[in-house]
Amino acid sequence: MSTLKTPLTPAFNTAPSAWRAPQLSMRWWPVFLRNLLVWRKLAIPSLVGNIAEPLMWLVAFGYGMGSLIGQIELDGEKVPYILFLASGSICMSAMNAATFEALYSAFSRMHVQKTWDGIMNAPVRLDDIVMAEMLWAAFKALFTVTAILGVMLALGISHSWKLLVAWPVLLGVGITFSCMALIFNALAKGYDFFTYYFTLFLTPMMFLSGIFFPRDQLPTLVRAIADWLPLSVSVDLVRPLFLDRWPEHALQQSLVLAAFAGMSFWVALALTRKRFRS
Repeated sequence: MSTLKTPLTPAFNTAPSAWRAPQLSMRWWPVFLRNLLVWRKLAIPSLVGNIAEPLMWLVAFGYGMGSLIGQIELDGEKVPYILFLASGSICMSAMNAATFEALYSAFSRMHVQKTWDGIMNAPVRLDDIVMAEMLWAAFKALFTVTAILGVMLALGISHSWKLLVAWPVLLGVGITFSCMALIFNALAKGYDFFTYYFTLFLTPMMFLSGIFFPRDQLPTLVRAIADWLPLSVSVDLVRPLFLDRWPEHALQQSLVLAAFAGMSFWVALALTRKRFRS
């Protein structure tokens, strides 16, 4: 007697898409607070390490090269070179501080120490952890630039009250670059991978964004590209505030920076979801 065999129904993968919209809640706050409590023990060494390099750039180029250059022409106005450099280097400092935290420190917590795995044993989503890491890196950047701004004010580089507006702008710069760094954090297999990001992206952008010299010195095609780099947009927002002026295209530049941050966070979150899924 033969038995009739019915074909098996294929199983469909019902896992949600990694590219779905972020599912966020206030559960990112305990993760942020955890990072703050751990970092508090190393706050002073961290502060010294974060502000030493930008201050060396400022002293070496601002006072050293600045004594040779004197003033530089910017939008038809003569500006002391040290003021020109300071207004750009503060954006570079925000970029570097956020990037280092969202790469090396976040990778250590995610991959080496397995801190993220431990946190997800609690009712905390991966989305909330990524959000907390992004905001934590931005906070570290803000902490760093606040200290550097204090030194610049003490040196008398700028006394404009508009620098109060530069403070939230620099927080936005930290958010943007922490989101971008988290993309490479999700792709990295080891610390050496981050060298590509610094060498092929951050370093060229640092020299093309008008920090050390005006971008109008660049070839036409290169400048057309450089004008839309996130660091260039950041410098264009912050530099006029140092010069006691308002940015001419503040709304457009703010929207560009927000677009970089939003798209980068979405990509970083999707790639991180894929990593943890595998």
